[in-house]
Amino acid sequence: IIYDSFENGYQEAVREFDSIKGNIKDEDKLVKVLKQKKIDAVMHFAAFIEMGESMKNPYKYIENNVVGSVSLLEAMVKARVNKLIFSSTAGVYGNPERIPIKEDSRKLPENPYGESKLMVEKILNWYDRIYDLRSIVIRYFNAAGATLDGKFGEAHLPESHLIPNVIKAAINNKEFNLFGDDYPTPDGTCVRDYIHVLDLAEAHIIALKALDNKHKSDVYNAGTGKGYSNLEVIQMVKKVSKKEFKTKTNPRRPGDANKLIADSSKFQKEFKFKHRYSDLETIISSAYKWHISHPKGYQ
Repeated sequence: IIYDSFENGYQEAVREFDSIKGNIKDEDKLVKVLKQKKIDAVMHFAAFIEMGESMKNPYKYIENNVVGSVSLLEAMVKARVNKLIFSSTAGVYGNPERIPIKEDSRKLPENPYGESKLMVEKILNWYDRIYDLRSIVIRYFNAAGATLDGKFGEAHLPESHLIPNVIKAAINNKEFNLFGDDYPTPDGTCVRDYIHVLDLAEAHIIALKALDNKHKSDVYNAGTGKGYSNLEVIQMVKKVSKKEFKTKTNPRRPGDANKLIADSSKFQKEFKFKHRYSDLETIISSAYKWHISHPKGYQ
């Protein structure tokens, strides 16, 4: 069952599933849906995710991401649903003290978006202790890519993610705006750990099965342990698309960390998990296939 406001997404994207339009802050409606649909576990993805925007409008992120999450947790308690998978973010770490980043690394978010996710993680701990509402937190390190057949992909407005924006520049033969080339990294651009959405989806299914088997609440990184710079992503898009386009360098975006690379060994070892699709070429090839076949997204 998909419960979504669809303010930044499209019902067409979930046309093969039972979907209900509703806001995460509507606690009464959530209780009703959880009970009527006999839900026994929840995967919580409902968040605003733009780091730059959160620096301009922190209220929007605290209200939706934190207050909305508490609304969901209260509804779950009232409906007696006690299993939750929570999508968190590498943004909780801020600029890390060491690379790769372990789950117990220092948490010092660089923006209200990362802070909002960290606040929810702390709240989840109390709901476990008080209500026995068990949760597995998955900290994403740049989810990317699309289904391999190009049927489902990333489409939201405004689009702030690097890979789709570079692909759109290639397809439309437009200049790409690169934010910052003076970071303390080998080529001066940000370095990120990208995980293919199919591998990330599999991680969620594994986590849900673990909760079904009485797994205790825990936190896991979801990445690959390998980082790619913004310039490496641009070069890979040129290789996959076989198109050349110009790049314009702009000042850094506020709140962007220099380098974020996950130590995901905890999840991999505990659940014997291996990435199948998270090399950069597969990520970009699948995303490119989606954008070529859906020039207007889901519209």
